[in-house]
Amino acid sequence: MQPAILITKRLFPETVAFLRQHAEVDYEDTADGLTPAEMITRAHGKQAILSQFTDSFTSDVIAQLHGVGIIAHVGVGYDNIDVQTASGRGILVSNTPGILDDTTADFAFALMLAAARRVTEAHAFVRSGQWKRWSLELMIGLDIHHRTLGILGMGRIGQAVARRASGFAMRVLYHNRNRLPLELEAELNATLVGKEQLLRESDFLSIHVPLTDATRRSIGESELRLMKPTAILVNTARGPIVDEAALARALQERSIAGAGLDVFEREPEVHPDLLKCSNAVLAPHVGSATVETRLKMTMMAAENAVAALAGERPPNLLNPGVWDSWASRPEGAG
Repeated sequence: MQPAILITKRLFPETVAFLRQHAEVDYEDTADGLTPAEMITRAHGKQAILSQFTDSFTSDVIAQLHGVGIIAHVGVGYDNIDVQTASGRGILVSNTPGILDDTTADFAFALMLAAARRVTEAHAFVRSGQWKRWSLELMIGLDIHHRTLGILGMGRIGQAVARRASGFAMRVLYHNRNRLPLELEAELNATLVGKEQLLRESDFLSIHVPLTDATRRSIGESELRLMKPTAILVNTARGPIVDEAALARALQERSIAGAGLDVFEREPEVHPDLLKCSNAVLAPHVGSATVETRLKMTMMAAENAVAALAGERPPNLLNPGVWDSWASRPEGAG
């Protein structure tokens, strides 16, 4: 008898077909996905769950996932999953690192350029029929080249952003929990600085830290006031890292020049004051949204799940300490 897997939300057909070669598949073929209660019910009798960012695996939900051996998550960030509780119940949790680094870095630069050069404002201006004549100051913006880029969080995506900055001849500063190896610093032409210096000197601040208790709302009113009035903030990491109300005030008061945001505190809700800010470029969490990258992400998650179902170690475990005890179970994921 084949093992069973629950897919909580619509996936690419290629990924579903791959999973059906290895397991009985219960597929929620909708964009809305499942509520926590529905997920608990549908997970009954399943050995694996293929999850997405909008799925909420709280401690209460995980406590009711009887028989589930792995939550194979599509994405790098996993703040929607209580990994500690999952580990305590012997449930493996995996993610999809590495695949989306370059794609997300591209989008961080897209937001940077759009905010600096007022692309969305100009687009709306032309489409609304307001463009009647050209003038020297029409939609005048800010240069990116030869400016200072500050990177908050120098993991794989932050490093990919730094590599792109070299093409714009930018000075790169970074703040990170740990200093990069000197050879990598030299390759990226990046200088480690304290957080306050990063905020004060950056013309563009790009956020790439994970969401933790320490980083939640770590960019708030006091941090924004340290930034230049010509600075632009870009966030492609997690929404709750930035205090949206404080950011909206800073944008309205022009204490910073602009923002490019792909993530928000309470997605899909956006703070109403941010929606009023013409100097904010807003996107619906699509930093990794290219066909190639999203397909690779779903396939990596599927491969993690299939490995676990076959009694093999998934390659991208978030809780590897669970593996030894999990693998020793007589029936694997069951």
